[in-house]
Amino acid sequence: MPLPAKTHRRTKIVATIGPGCDNEDMLGRLIGAGVDVFRLNFSHGSVKNHGQVAERIRRQSRHAGRYVGILADLQGPKIRIGGFETGSVQLTAGDPFCLDITLDSEKGDSRRVGVEYQSLPQQVAVDDILLLDDGKLRLRVDDVTDTAVDCTVLIGGKLSSRKGVNKLGGGLAAPALTEKDREDIAGMGNIAPDFVAVSFVSSHRDIDLARELLEAVQVEAAIIAKIERAEVVADSKLLDSIIRASDGIMVARGDLGVEVGDAQLIGIQKDLISRTRKLDRLVITATQMMESMINNSMPTRAEVFDVANAVLDGTDAVMLSAETAVGQYPVEVVTAMADAAIGAERHPVARTSRYRLDREFSSAQETVALSAMYGANHFPGVCGLAALTEHGNTPTMMSRLSSGLPIFGLSRQHRTLQKLSLCRGVIPLYFDVTAFQPEDLDARILEFLLDGGYLNRGDFLLLTMGSTAGEAGKTNQMKILTVE
Repeated sequence: MPLPAKTHRRTKIVATIGPGCDNEDMLGRLIGAGVDVFRLNFSHGSVKNHGQVAERIRRQSRHAGRYVGILADLQGPKIRIGGFETGSVQLTAGDPFCLDITLDSEKGDSRRVGVEYQSLPQQVAVDDILLLDDGKLRLRVDDVTDTAVDCTVLIGGKLSSRKGVNKLGGGLAAPALTEKDREDIAGMGNIAPDFVAVSFVSSHRDIDLARELLEAVQVEAAIIAKIERAEVVADSKLLDSIIRASDGIMVARGDLGVEVGDAQLIGIQKDLISRTRKLDRLVITATQMMESMINNSMPTRAEVFDVANAVLDGTDAVMLSAETAVGQYPVEVVTAMADAAIGAERHPVARTSRYRLDREFSSAQETVALSAMYGANHFPGVCGLAALTEHGNTPTMMSRLSSGLPIFGLSRQHRTLQKLSLCRGVIPLYFDVTAFQPEDLDARILEFLLDGGYLNRGDFLLLTMGSTAGEAGKTNQMKILTVE
């Protein structure tokens, strides 16, 4: 009886780098546990430091024989209060509290604090609700002057220096790309990230500008739009224009949840994942997915369900933030997330799709890619699909259809394979199609996947390719091959 092929987890895992895991040994262990993409958080650390970490990641991924992506996450215009002389203060419900743009950044007290965002008074009005420290504290605006916003504390608590400020319902609209972001992009040449995430995107122009800045320093990176503004998710046309301009989105549930409320966030997450997949873009679900594992070696049942629900919704990837950056159990949390994803993927909902049944295809490449997926899902014995690809478009299109089958992205382009590391269900593998004669190609592909443990004898493999091997955008053939 043939041995089973390799276990295949379709949902990808993004892990954030931090003091808890930026050494060579831990990076290797995290890759072994299942990390597919590492996130470099540009809210902390220098460009030089991130470059050194990127070198370690690539070295460890080579040792593991895997393509592991690097995501550079720009800080963006996080609106923050200044500092307190005592480091923190206690706010009590009913007390007055003022946000003052003229106050010294370190002179805050229990009645007043400075604000780094100079346009705050112009973007709030009486009776607006301001949210501090990710919504833990709430203020009602009572009066606004040219330099200050006078408030009453509605929900109090401990408030520390440099905490974030949001407005319930959104509307604090600082430019998405700050001067720091521009400087960070200018220094990314040595990092060469595979993905760049743009924070607090408000329009497609933010994505266009980021792309121009990256091209100016010759960085070829896919751009991920972080969706975290309430006004963006409230406008479907605006949202779609942002998704189309980007290569993918991140459902950034921290700031977005603060602005729209957690009860609304549940439906918004599902809509964002569905909408993004229908527009042929990637989607990452992020923030507090397994936060209890910062200090505990096991996740809560609710956290396992949270990951599983995102998987069943069709997310390409689930992301860990503080859990790996500063947590005590980085390897264990990656393992727990991988187990939760595999468990969810066993459910029939994760393996079936009605996507595009009522739509026409727009190109020969799309027709072949999605016809291949339909055929593979309905022909017993097919154990995987292989796509010979230059830019990765065909396997990406395939991955928009739900299936329990692995998609092997076979390419000679390392940059393409790196970007496929984030794509749901796709296993990126180096294969140089130009090294073989056309008449030998089918046999060499089967031999390559069989030797790698991805197929068994007697399996069927569905193959897509172009009539001229090695040319981008020319996929026009589909074959069913038998592993003899």
